[in-house]
Amino acid sequence: MEQYLLDNFDLPAKNPSEEAQRRWRSAVGSLVVKNRRRRFRHVPDLDQRHQDHAKRRSVQEKIRVALYVQQAAITFIGAKKNEYQLTDDIIKAGFSINPEELASITSKHDLKALKMHGGVDGISKKVRTTFDRGVCATDLDTRQSIYGVNRYAEKPSRSFWMFVWDALQDTTLIILMVCALLSVVVGLASEGWPKGMYDGLGIILSILLVVMVTAASDYKQSLQFKELDNEKKNIFIHVTRDGGRQKISIFDLVVGDIVHLSIGDQVPADGLFIHGYSLLIDESSLSGESEPVYTSQDKPFILAGTKVQDGSAKMIVTAVGMRTEWGRLMSTLSEGGEDETPLQVKLNGVATIIGKIGLVFATLTFVVLMTRFLIDKGLTVGLSNWYSTDALTIVNYFATAVTIIVVAVPEGLPLAVTLSLAFAMKKLMNDKALVRHLAACETMGSAGTICTDKTGTLTTNHMVVDKIWIAEVSKSVTSNSSLEELNSAISSSAWSLLLQGIFENTSAEVVKGSDGKQTVLGTPTEIAIFEYGLSLQGYRDAEDRSCTKVKVEPFNSVKKKMAVLVSLPGGGHRWFCKGASEIIVEMCDKVIDQDGDVIPLSDDRRKNITDTINSFASDALRTLCLAFKDVDEFDENADSPPNGFTLIIIFGIKDPVRPGVKEAVQSCITAGIIVRMVTGDNINTAKAIAKECGILTDDGIAIEGPDFRNKSPEEMRDLIPKIQVMARSLPLDKHLLVTNLRGMFQEVVAVTGDGTNDAPALHEADIGLAMGIAGTEVAKENADVIVLDDNFTTIINVARWGRAVYINIQKFVQFQLTVNIVALVINFVSACITGSAPLTAVQLLWVNMIMDTLGALALATEPPNDEMMKRPPTGRGESFITKVMWRNIIGQSIYQLVVLGVLMFAGENLLNIEGPDSKTVLNTLIFNSFVFCQVFNEVNSREMEKINIFRGLIGNWVFLGVISATVVFQVVIIEFLGTFASTVPLSWQFWLVSVGLGSISLIIGAILKCIPVKSGEISGSPNGYKPLANGPDDI
Repeated sequence: MEQYLLDNFDLPAKNPSEEAQRRWRSAVGSLVVKNRRRRFRHVPDLDQRHQDHAKRRSVQEKIRVALYVQQAAITFIGAKKNEYQLTDDIIKAGFSINPEELASITSKHDLKALKMHGGVDGISKKVRTTFDRGVCATDLDTRQSIYGVNRYAEKPSRSFWMFVWDALQDTTLIILMVCALLSVVVGLASEGWPKGMYDGLGIILSILLVVMVTAASDYKQSLQFKELDNEKKNIFIHVTRDGGRQKISIFDLVVGDIVHLSIGDQVPADGLFIHGYSLLIDESSLSGESEPVYTSQDKPFILAGTKVQDGSAKMIVTAVGMRTEWGRLMSTLSEGGEDETPLQVKLNGVATIIGKIGLVFATLTFVVLMTRFLIDKGLTVGLSNWYSTDALTIVNYFATAVTIIVVAVPEGLPLAVTLSLAFAMKKLMNDKALVRHLAACETMGSAGTICTDKTGTLTTNHMVVDKIWIAEVSKSVTSNSSLEELNSAISSSAWSLLLQGIFENTSAEVVKGSDGKQTVLGTPTEIAIFEYGLSLQGYRDAEDRSCTKVKVEPFNSVKKKMAVLVSLPGGGHRWFCKGASEIIVEMCDKVIDQDGDVIPLSDDRRKNITDTINSFASDALRTLCLAFKDVDEFDENADSPPNGFTLIIIFGIKDPVRPGVKEAVQSCITAGIIVRMVTGDNINTAKAIAKECGILTDDGIAIEGPDFRNKSPEEMRDLIPKIQVMARSLPLDKHLLVTNLRGMFQEVVAVTGDGTNDAPALHEADIGLAMGIAGTEVAKENADVIVLDDNFTTIINVARWGRAVYINIQKFVQFQLTVNIVALVINFVSACITGSAPLTAVQLLWVNMIMDTLGALALATEPPNDEMMKRPPTGRGESFITKVMWRNIIGQSIYQLVVLGVLMFAGENLLNIEGPDSKTVLNTLIFNSFVFCQVFNEVNSREMEKINIFRGLIGNWVFLGVISATVVFQVVIIEFLGTFASTVPLSWQFWLVSVGLGSISLIIGAILKCIPVKSGEISGSPNGYKPLANGPDDI
């Protein structure tokens, strides 16, 4: 079986090839698929996906061509003007431009129309907004009614009755309904009203029950996925409203809003550039054009759906929702479906194998029953004499055979994965983790390595300046007295230069919030330095900072620095540069002294500075340097100078380790997961933090990115297993590490990222984890999971739920295969020996619901426990159905077959069952005992290796609810629905026998778990279930 699954149903968790996707679909075929619409609901339609890709390329090409053609027509010919009228609604609302005209200016890049309306300033007046105050919150409804809502048209959600219709498409259920109708017709003809209807009506009612329960389960899943999908689309952006900076949902954006764009953002609507620096827009997602476009006041058009590749800017929104090209593009596409997960594919393979076996058994059962019937008939009344009761018997035989197929084809196996994943994703959402791709939740349970960032993930990201070095003096600045000492230690010119460098070369800004209070916005590092600058202002009047910014080079993770060129009030220009300490010091050849004079940076001074940086870093402080360079001339198209700077200050910034991180790292080590820190910080800072977190051990290695990337493949093979910290790394280094871990060592790798340049590593990793707070939209789009609180502990929680999903599905498969084997064998053997099946169609349908929908609900939604994190992760290529599972399946199946066999062939004598209805009583007892064997085996399946199966049972309300509902309905079937289910009420003694026989399976389960099973797995343990720790909890 494992080889067959490996050959036909092996699928990578990420970016599977179309060939592999089509291979497993072909292997499933259609012979043993009862309900294609339901079984493949969560599987992408590859043909539809091809059509969507072709349609998208076509629309992109049209957009690209239209932009060029329209620009050419407007520029050289003068495009034909559309006449746009101002309606009474627009005039009454106080606006002076038609929504369609406003939208067309941006979408067509119509510079002439823009100038005709007075440029960007004129547009702002016509939509009643100002650049400094934005729109008024009281106008939002009016703006949405006139200019539209920022949503694009989507297909309506599926109703509950659509899921009912899907459930009714089951081929076997349709056949059973036909059989039921035939049974009613023949029964009425032979036995009259109402007795003739009972068998057929019982089947119909059972089918309706199965359909309604199935539809309810599927509908609930769809609502969960819909909620998660809405959450994925709900991007938050910064706007200026009512004179204050606010963070709002993309869906609340209106025309006239002033939007703040920064590197990595997705543009939320069409708009016009107001002002900004080095704004580079990637339009490939909209027009297919791979070359990014510089946007400025000369080319102010910014389109929705594009991405900010570099720079920052403010824009005014001119069109939203369906009036943007992006909205129209998205509304034309139907989702081709998310890629199927490896477990879904693997369980489709298991269902196919079992289904084929079940089909053979069902056919053999029908052939044996018919053969015995014809032989008996030939020997008694002859084959030439036929009666209506004979037709009824044949219909019942056929219904039994079809019902065996219903039970034998485990249609619920692949759907159980979806149920478990939906449940886990919902829980993770509550725990601050948004799963974007189904497979990620499943794959995270197998992760053997986590490559994590430091800042904001392992640390709190609440930064403060703790120490500084300026004018050859090192100071701690955590108190007012230290600030006073600094004030007296350095000259006013050095002080003024410092303040100018802090406030001019920053991406932070002071904004007024909706509550009227002023706050500093920006990255945590920028906020820390900016707030330090504000605290210095109180000690001396700052130099006039009325400089004009000429050029800005925003920070990015490749350069590891940011720079700004300003024109000075007294004439001349000055570059300020701030960034990673080693890089800035390398650019400097001078330094300021205590008097504010510029002096050469001698070798001794350079060594002193390097020692200071290392000293700060050894105290787990992030180090940044600030430098300046005065220039007379500059080239607007050239980058900042690479040398000739004067060093002003070294900042030592404290970013404490998050509470609980050390315990989370220890939990990873216990679970066999290696945590590697990959950071852009100084190596000494990284080592200090890594030791505090428990990541860097005595036998581990800390290495810098440049050293790592220059290693040969052979050196990397020896080095990578020992690497625990990588400092001063570029995103390229992270990508290289992830690629080698996956390629050389076959590791399942999870990697965190927050910047735009982290996208390749996030895409390459088995599980990409983007930061929800610090992460850019580009990073989030390339990630599989968004960690909403940027907390490393949340990542471990994702791993816990990933393991829970995998193990829960194994529990469900173990439970279902046991039911499959027993139901098939008992019906087949009984048909061969006695000429009748002990379990009727109605009873088998009920059993099918217990093991399918209800079983999945009970076992596939078990929450994770601490024991799961004491096992090594499941490696690539390990068997899904383990030897431990086969031991439990075979052992329980043998017990149940022996019990049911003894009852079937010797039950009347052993239990002294007498009377005209003794056969019906015995069959009812067999059915009841069989169901209770499944109920107790369901409890048994909660633990595959541990004897204590009751741990956590009381707190699992879903499991208790399913078991209770099963028992209650079983009592109802036996005691009150005998007419339809072919049962009779049982005495209390027989109830005790049924429950007692079922409960013995708990003892059988405990005995089976004492039988050692050798594992053939690579890990040396049965699919990762051998505990790593010993103690009483292992029992």
